[in-house]
Amino acid sequence: MLDQNFCEALEHKVSEALAHLADKKLNGLWCDGILLSEPDSHYSQKFINDNRQTKLKAYVGYDGQTSYILILKFGPKALSRYARNLDILLSIPSTDLDNWFFIDVDSKTIEIQLD
Repeated sequence: MLDQNFCEALEHKVSEALAHLADKKLNGLWCDGILLSEPDSHYSQKFINDNRQTKLKAYVGYDGQTSYILILKFGPKALSRYARNLDILLSIPSTDLDNWFFIDVDSKTIEIQLD
C-alpha cells in the first residue's frame, strides 16, 4: 500500500541512494520528503496493475526543497504484493544495488524500480 509509512521509508532510501551516487557533481543532494501527488485513482490496485508504475512527488536538492517527479515502477514481486494488499516496503531494493535508482537533475525526474 502506498501510504505515509511507505513514503517515509522511500524518502530514507532515496537519501541513501543519493549519498552513494558515483557522479561527484551530485554529492550533497538529499531527499526531504515524498508525497502522493496524483489523484487517488492512480494509486489503486487496478491502475498499478494496468500501468505497472505511478508518479509521486519528491523534494530533493542541496537544500532538499526542489520538486522532482518520482516515477515508481513496480516489478513482479511488488505488483504481486500490491495486488494482495501486502506491505511493499520489502520491494524497495537495497541501496547497494545500482540498477534500481536513476535521477535526472535537468528534467527533475527520479525513477525507482521496485523488485
